[in-house]
Amino acid sequence: MNMSVTSNSERMAALSLLNSAAVRERAGEVLTGGIDGRLEHFEIDLDKLDAIAESVSQLIRTNYPDLAVPFHARWRHFTLAGVDLWAARAGATQWTNDAARARTAFDLAIVSVLLDAGAGPSWRYRDQATGAVVSRSEGLGIASLRMFEKGLFSVDPSDPLRVDASCLIVLQTNDVAAAMQVGDSNPLVGLEGRVSMLNRLGETVSNNPAVFARNDSARPGGLYDYLITTSEHGKISAPAILEALLLHLGPIWPGRLSLGGVALGDTWRLPLLKRAGPTDGLMPLHKLSQWLSYSLIEPLQWSGLEVIDIDRLTGLAEYRNGGLFVDAGVIRLRNPSAASQPNPVDSALVVEWRALTVALLDRIAGLIRAKLGVSADQFPLARVLEGGTWLMGRKLARERRADGGPPIRVVSDGTVF
Repeated sequence: MNMSVTSNSERMAALSLLNSAAVRERAGEVLTGGIDGRLEHFEIDLDKLDAIAESVSQLIRTNYPDLAVPFHARWRHFTLAGVDLWAARAGATQWTNDAARARTAFDLAIVSVLLDAGAGPSWRYRDQATGAVVSRSEGLGIASLRMFEKGLFSVDPSDPLRVDASCLIVLQTNDVAAAMQVGDSNPLVGLEGRVSMLNRLGETVSNNPAVFARNDSARPGGLYDYLITTSEHGKISAPAILEALLLHLGPIWPGRLSLGGVALGDTWRLPLLKRAGPTDGLMPLHKLSQWLSYSLIEPLQWSGLEVIDIDRLTGLAEYRNGGLFVDAGVIRLRNPSAASQPNPVDSALVVEWRALTVALLDRIAGLIRAKLGVSADQFPLARVLEGGTWLMGRKLARERRADGGPPIRVVSDGTVF
């Protein structure tokens, strides 16, 4: 066969994995395999799903009696002691127009989400402005916001609230370690991996001015201007946000699979998934990219765009939602001792667990909506995650383990979870 034809065929196959529909379809196949007893590492007990759905529903009603749950997004982690620090900063800033504010919000969200892989149980961040001590995702969120406000990612001292590609390219691990208060007594999992990914982000953005430098110098926030060109009648679909991220930021992911010259990002091998073609045995998950997609919805809305099809994004394949199903007994390890072993992120055990998490979130979302008396349009998955499953996953983890960590040990480089 002609090499160019083969290459083009592989490229098209690769692109078929860079979307939320592929994640949902293949995760569903993994769940079916689990129900049929065909998974290598897990058994499934769907009979326990209703009880945990009831607990999550009660948690949502307790915390949000009016059911006005915000979307699961990075913006939730910029609040300390009930004060939304980013909203306060944005409200006090003189923006030239809505687009300028949106680019800045994109800059912040992209860098902050890419720094948001699991921090580990020991790391803490002390916020000098408030004196608050925070950890895990909230701590990473506040730390990244403070770094952003101080201009760590900007080349212009008079304009700190921006992220310049040229600055990211030369960013040093020591600079980020100091800003995030990392030291021997305060270790952060995967610090070098996070900084390396920001370096690659800078290179990727710098090398693609057609997407990231349409109305300014190269910056991640330039993606806003690109997305505007893809909108129709003031509307943009949430899956289109994800597809743009996966296509144009694909090269930032380290040492991952590629096909036809296309980086596949958060995609892993799982032999259970049979296909007659080059995507045989591949499981796309795109956790951080989907987390980022959820986090870009509000900046687009703030600028006047309508974001549609939000529920076509999937749940997030990470250890809080995944831990919920393990701790509740919906997912059981065939070999319980494997939970305490160092499981690499590309192992079949971890890939199965993450895929099951995505599929089970779809299942439990329907049960939760029925118990709350709301429709999918009223209560999309973005609200189910924020109001219930992620929070319940954390609650069960704290009840069961002293460090509040996940029920299964995963070896991460800081770029997956």
